[in-house]
Amino acid sequence: MLSPAVDIAIIAAIAVVAVAVIALVGFKLTRSYRDLGSEADRATYATLHTAGLAGQYLRSGLTPAGAAKASRHLRGLLGSDVLVLTGPDDVLGWDGAGQPPESALRLAGKTMTSGRTQVFRGSQLLPEGRVPPDAGARHGLQEAVFAPIRVQDRVVGTVGAYTGHVAASLVRATTEVAAWVATQIELAELDTSRTLLMEAEVKALRAQISPHFIYNALNAIASYILTDPARARDLVIEFADFTRYSFRRHGDFTTLAEELKSIDRYLLLERARFGDRLKVSLQIGPEVLSTVIPFLSLQPLVENAVRHGLEAKEGPGRITITAQDAGAYAEVTIEDDGVGMDPERLRAVLAGHTEGDHVGLRNVDVRLRQVYGEEHGLVIDTAPGAGTLVTLRVPKFQPGNRVE
Repeated sequence: MLSPAVDIAIIAAIAVVAVAVIALVGFKLTRSYRDLGSEADRATYATLHTAGLAGQYLRSGLTPAGAAKASRHLRGLLGSDVLVLTGPDDVLGWDGAGQPPESALRLAGKTMTSGRTQVFRGSQLLPEGRVPPDAGARHGLQEAVFAPIRVQDRVVGTVGAYTGHVAASLVRATTEVAAWVATQIELAELDTSRTLLMEAEVKALRAQISPHFIYNALNAIASYILTDPARARDLVIEFADFTRYSFRRHGDFTTLAEELKSIDRYLLLERARFGDRLKVSLQIGPEVLSTVIPFLSLQPLVENAVRHGLEAKEGPGRITITAQDAGAYAEVTIEDDGVGMDPERLRAVLAGHTEGDHVGLRNVDVRLRQVYGEEHGLVIDTAPGAGTLVTLRVPKFQPGNRVE
């Protein structure tokens, strides 16, 4: 058993170590803060950090849920007593003591009508037709500044700041915050437009599949009903599975394995029509089968090879599909030995200067560029009488894209 003196010594040593650790942590935090530079640098960092916190709640636009959470951070930017975010007809969010001032929606309406930042003082903050001050005035909020949120040529809402005295600096700051909110809304609308565009392009691809292929597939199935009923039944099942996949309602992405399975059904139905004229070769690396790709990004390319490459060719034709590992990418090629096309016409097709034929090529090219960037469009090698080789490279790791 240790003596009391030893116990005291141990306790003292522990206390010294604890103090040293606390001092070291404090030194590191202080040093980290000093590393930001001058007071102006630190103020800039704090402003950007607060704006970033507010921005995450405006990613879906100026919604009540987002505005309610963003207003707290925006009030911190302006340093006002109360901050109000309004739409055309409602107070969407506020931060400060109590409920939003009764005058908020009326002052916002005047600001939206004028389209300019406005300062309101004294009796202008009182509810119309009433002499007693509203909640805002009772709490010392004698003045307010409202700035319009202008998205392109539309005023979609306002930012309002209540305080005891509106200085020129608060007017400028509120105007800038409103402009920043407008930018966030524009980004949200752009993201929505991008999603709608992708959905429209998928619908266009489905429409391309629908009339031509379905007509030919049903004719092929009908031709076997009397001569080979068992094969006709199998083809009907494959046709049902193919159309179920192609016309599914949910999800912008699928896996390479699922897309290839759909292509296999498509080619099975086309071979029923072409017979021995259509040869297919597959070279698929199993390590890329789980790669996420945009829905209907391969099938239209295979259909293009059949319709525009082999259908117009005399005699047999071959389609070769490969999928292989290429480092950080999965590389897929679709090659046919069909009639090919003029490179100038191909450039016009990809630029959207033609209508009708080869719409699948352009739609897939546009969607790949939208999802992965301009450098990830289709690479197409072709010439009259020389067939067509289409190559696409898709990143194997895509944290933001998932199969639903």
